[in-house]
Amino acid sequence: MEFQIPQTDFTTIGPPLVLSVWATALLLIDLFIANKRTTAILALVGLAAGAAVALPFYGQTPRVSFEGMALLDDTAIAIDWILTLVTAITILFAMDYLKRQAIEMGEFYPVLLFTTSAMMMMAHGRNLIVLFISLEWLSIGLYILAGFAYPRIRSQEAAMKYLLYGAFAAGFLIYGTALVYGVTGTVDMATIADQLRANQAMRTSPLLLVGLGLLLIGFGYKISMVPFHMWTPDVYEGSPTPVSAYMSAATKAAGFAALLRVVQIAFPVDVLPTWQIIVAILAALTMVIGNIAAVAQSNIKRMLAYSSIAHAGFILCALVAIGEPGAVQSYLYYILAYALTNLGAFAVVIALEQAGEERFDIADLAGIGWRQPLLGAAMAVFMLSLAGVPPLAGFFAKWLVFQVAYQAGFWWLALIGLLSSVVSAFYYLRIIVNMYMRERSEPVPSFTTAPLLLGVGVAALLVVVQGFLTNPVLTLVGQTVAAGR
Repeated sequence: MEFQIPQTDFTTIGPPLVLSVWATALLLIDLFIANKRTTAILALVGLAAGAAVALPFYGQTPRVSFEGMALLDDTAIAIDWILTLVTAITILFAMDYLKRQAIEMGEFYPVLLFTTSAMMMMAHGRNLIVLFISLEWLSIGLYILAGFAYPRIRSQEAAMKYLLYGAFAAGFLIYGTALVYGVTGTVDMATIADQLRANQAMRTSPLLLVGLGLLLIGFGYKISMVPFHMWTPDVYEGSPTPVSAYMSAATKAAGFAALLRVVQIAFPVDVLPTWQIIVAILAALTMVIGNIAAVAQSNIKRMLAYSSIAHAGFILCALVAIGEPGAVQSYLYYILAYALTNLGAFAVVIALEQAGEERFDIADLAGIGWRQPLLGAAMAVFMLSLAGVPPLAGFFAKWLVFQVAYQAGFWWLALIGLLSSVVSAFYYLRIIVNMYMRERSEPVPSFTTAPLLLGVGVAALLVVVQGFLTNPVLTLVGQTVAAGR
């Protein structure tokens, strides 16, 4: 018997591969670097290289390799670029923060690149096992980053809680994968869809439906979908603030990328519509509970955590309508708008943190709009965008997902989303009121370093530009192949 090595097209995993190799090299190079800012700059160079690798393939025919397990298409490239942007801004936020908090270690940046690489693989995966391995890979990185502020108890507590919840999520995911394999005989997502199309009885198999439910639970933990969201405020509050920002934006982008692949390739609506109504109900609960809980928060990081839960519900509106024209574009548009806005909001929290002292109370924002005009103006932009005020990106993001949900027949979901947005306006506007209409007797000092201001400025500018250039952005992210096959 002749053994043949299958031909492999490494371009299908180009961006995550470049980041992994770069992070490995950087981990070794950092041993000889005294100034860790240099390590951060080298990490930014690696991100640029990873993003550039995918550029020649955008708008081209999708490529499949590794025995059908990896896919390179416009959807994957768009997610890669979003994750690259989020990670780059996170690095800018972390440069001076880590030093100020006396936790500056060069390993932070390679671990960040490894984690981003795993997140990218979730967008490139075309196989349930690949998604599971990628999810575990990124989870290990996030456990390390959440506990990076050692020996602070809050940071260690956040890492431990995230580890325990992550273990549960992994269990659900792998068990769901096993059940789907037991019914269909494959873990290749395209082949799963083919099996379901060919066998009508398979679609109503209890084992298949339970398996799909377990997959949704596993991914639901990562995207903070109700009722699998309880870890989010505690982990966000205890983690170093740049890590909280990164988790709120990048982890959601990766989780939603994987969910998109699962429902778009393995369980398309025309084959198995059962999941739609389940996800629609969970989306409604996520929007309502996330926004109501956020209203009661006085801690900024916990408020942003519950806000991120609510926005997971908004994004799920587009997932429910994934079979409709424009659903993928609105899905990716929302992920980009949310990621930029949330990163910028966390940057203001970073600016308020002094060495060894945490400033997380909303009252600490009092008067900052006048003492730090640029920081205050940027925070106002972020809060208005999250609230969905035109002409910012957040408004068009919500309008697009509600529109596709309505087109798909889920008018009640769009209505709940609209009412939830009204509720959210209260706690977002409360931030602006504190910044401009209240003053503390003892002003809280803020730290606005050049990298931090650069990151905030880039995020705020892109939020405004994305809103004004909605059609070009939709065109840019809209060149995706419907089935991704």
